[in-house]
Amino acid sequence: QKVKLQQKGKQENKLNQIPKALEELVTRSQFIGADQSLVVFGGGNTSAKGEITDHLGRKRTVLWVKGSGADMTNAVAVDYPALYLEELLSLKQFEKLSDEEMTDLVGKALVDPNSRRPSIETLLHAFLPSKHIDHVHADAICALTNHPGGKKAVAEALGEDFAYVDWIRPGFELSKYSSQFSEKAGIVLAHHGLIVWDEDSEKCKNKTMDAVEKANKYLDSLSVKPAAKFDHSGPSDQELSDLLLALRGKLSKKVKRVLTIDNRLAEISKRKDLAKVAEAGASSADHMLRIRPWSAVLPEKTSVENSLPVIDDYVKRYTNYFEKNKDLLPKGYFMHDPDPRVLLLPGVGSITTGESTKEGKMLADIAFHTHSVAAKVIDCFKEADTIGDREIFGFDYWPMELFKLSSKPKPKKFAGSVFIVTGAGSGIGRGIALELAENGANLVLADLAEEGLKKTEEEIIKIKGLKPQFVVGDQTKENVILETIQTAIKNYGGFDGAVMSAGIGVSDSLETLTLEKWNQGLAVNLTSSFLLTKHAMINLRKQGIGGSLVYIASKNAFSPGAGFGGYSVSKAGMLQLMRIAALEGGSAQIRANAINPDAIFDNSKLWEGGIREQRAKAHGVKPEELEDFYASRNMLKVHVTSKDVALTTSYLLSDDSSRTTGAVIAVDGGVAAAFPR
Repeated sequence: QKVKLQQKGKQENKLNQIPKALEELVTRSQFIGADQSLVVFGGGNTSAKGEITDHLGRKRTVLWVKGSGADMTNAVAVDYPALYLEELLSLKQFEKLSDEEMTDLVGKALVDPNSRRPSIETLLHAFLPSKHIDHVHADAICALTNHPGGKKAVAEALGEDFAYVDWIRPGFELSKYSSQFSEKAGIVLAHHGLIVWDEDSEKCKNKTMDAVEKANKYLDSLSVKPAAKFDHSGPSDQELSDLLLALRGKLSKKVKRVLTIDNRLAEISKRKDLAKVAEAGASSADHMLRIRPWSAVLPEKTSVENSLPVIDDYVKRYTNYFEKNKDLLPKGYFMHDPDPRVLLLPGVGSITTGESTKEGKMLADIAFHTHSVAAKVIDCFKEADTIGDREIFGFDYWPMELFKLSSKPKPKKFAGSVFIVTGAGSGIGRGIALELAENGANLVLADLAEEGLKKTEEEIIKIKGLKPQFVVGDQTKENVILETIQTAIKNYGGFDGAVMSAGIGVSDSLETLTLEKWNQGLAVNLTSSFLLTKHAMINLRKQGIGGSLVYIASKNAFSPGAGFGGYSVSKAGMLQLMRIAALEGGSAQIRANAINPDAIFDNSKLWEGGIREQRAKAHGVKPEELEDFYASRNMLKVHVTSKDVALTTSYLLSDDSSRTTGAVIAVDGGVAAAFPR
């Protein structure tokens, strides 16, 4: 352990001893990355030149440039690989280099071959002689260029000292062509962005900000906003809920997706020319890698009936676009998923699709900037202009840029899936929530105890799961169940399953059991499951892609114990509820299955309130011996944990059990009297 700590300390010291130019680059880049109007998620690139001492003790000049796909907002020194500048400059002798040749040669200039892959625009930074260089995809700069009179607008906004370069796809040609403008104040790349440079990092940053400010002032002087198309606020809550379910069902038939609503485009979504704004395409070519070349536009008076055909039309359009341009691709390339990633909903804003709300928000951020630019262009210059379909396709399917996306980790088992888990604040419910979170699920967690839910969330964060949604309340109340369902729909567009884990222990013999305790046990253990079953099935039918309901019953449902009748009866009722749900839900591909655990003690509140003591007395053991007693009586002689139940729950929620419904699975270590029958 001591050696490990010493090694860690040495690594930290090494990281802290970064060259000043690199330190300045990281600081400047984080400042730029914090402003999404300059760059959005992995876009843009910055660089600095400086000296290092190589492995032979020689002083060598290097270029540090942002790694491909790194996000400036959070990027640190390791995200800026160093390359030997001399080797990069020697590439300028070539007349042409293919993307593959360029990437190979640039890779050979890396100081550390195992470092992050450098930006595709590395040579652009190398061929310009200044020490510090910024390349941003600023909204204002794109708005200056994304129309037929872009060159004139740039000259009027920024002055003649800025070079204007018509669209050239990033790579060797653009890098070499741009190097001739090193005596200028900067370069504006049409449909792409801005490049500025300086020997001083702070001055370089200020030049970026000054150019963007001038562009914004120029655009503001020309902008004339059109009147809104309508005044109403879009669909009602119920209409929106039904719409989200239908859209998620339509868009999740191949791969599960989460829908995320974003209201920042609400004003633009009300415009008379919304379709024109959408047709302007992505403001910067880099945006289309994540949100596709266009967004889908839903009808003004939106309904389920008139919205679903929009998806079909979009798929046809994208498929035709691919077929017309696929001759540009080498063999072995296939069409991207043709479903839209962004839908514009009049009166609401945007709906984006992704594996999680985190990805949905990222897409919403990009959509907000890309469509805001398009609207600004139309307001200022009347007509928007983008690169042609062939060029769009070339970028859309460009291996050099797709590397950013292909380097993402493989999706987890439940990526894009949404599950509701009740009783998630402790015990089995918490164990299930952790297992699902570890496998990438989006979760709505419900419990009466907010403190318990927060503890579950802390555990989810530790395992790097997605932040869950909470519903704090009594699940025996129908209004709380409705809130739970709506939380899933509003935040994720729908859900794929529900786990009914909320429960309490009910002890005492039938002769001493009070009516109040009997009713409470039925309410928590059975009525809450009935209410969630009812409303889950109603909404899963609307979604139209089936679903899975999992009931956490008990070994006591088949093998009851004296003095535990109230609990045993409620859990037996849960099994019968499950069977009816399986019968009635089958035609809609809604599956229902149950798990019968036994003696789960970890983090469980079931044994509180004297129940541990009561059950220990019934079995003739001490309270502290109860866990071992239960383990000794099962066939496998094992302690059963919430993790064991969670693994079975995960199976029943997944497609691995797609042909299983109406089943009961025992997770009890083997109790013969409780064998399912």
